[in-house]
Amino acid sequence: MTAKVHLIRHGAHDDVGRVLSGRSERSPLSPVGHAQAQWLATRFARESPITEIHCSPRERTRATAEIIGARIGVRAQVVDALDEVDFGAWTGRGFAELERDPEWREWNRQRSAVRPPNGERMGEATARAVGHLDALVERGWTGTLLCVSHCDIIRGVVAHYLGLGLDRLLAFDVDPGSVSTLLLGRWGARLLKLNEGQE
Repeated sequence: MTAKVHLIRHGAHDDVGRVLSGRSERSPLSPVGHAQAQWLATRFARESPITEIHCSPRERTRATAEIIGARIGVRAQVVDALDEVDFGAWTGRGFAELERDPEWREWNRQRSAVRPPNGERMGEATARAVGHLDALVERGWTGTLLCVSHCDIIRGVVAHYLGLGLDRLLAFDVDPGSVSTLLLGRWGARLLKLNEGQE
């Protein structure tokens, strides 16, 4: 038995590429992000049936999931396991400032070993997201699932199923509004698409 899982990064918001939003309370979609979510809704309206939509509790992921769900008639379910990495004290800091922080630079060199100050390790974040998907597979779940989550969570999940170490996460991109697709089963996993986006 096989499940198809589309890992969707939320649409863009005003802080993308500028501020590490992390688990910030406010991160509404920008006009570009709304357009990306509408593209996703159109894309998945052509793929039927979508069995379920699971999303991170962050504002930007919920908004993206709700736009898709309204179009295809599936109510999004908030799943804490898909939440953003807890970046602790780095949350809300600008990337320009972070680049001057030796701990931040070390985090990007060794995602497998470094913990953000007062935050969680990349391995812990990946394990909770993978655990959610593995539990579905173990229950014999089949169908097509949309998981609306975050860049590093999606990178971690893809890396896990491909057998890549977490220190290789920056070797591939996961853009806002993109789709990466896996087939999952008790037999293992196969990556069908990575970082598919609006042309």
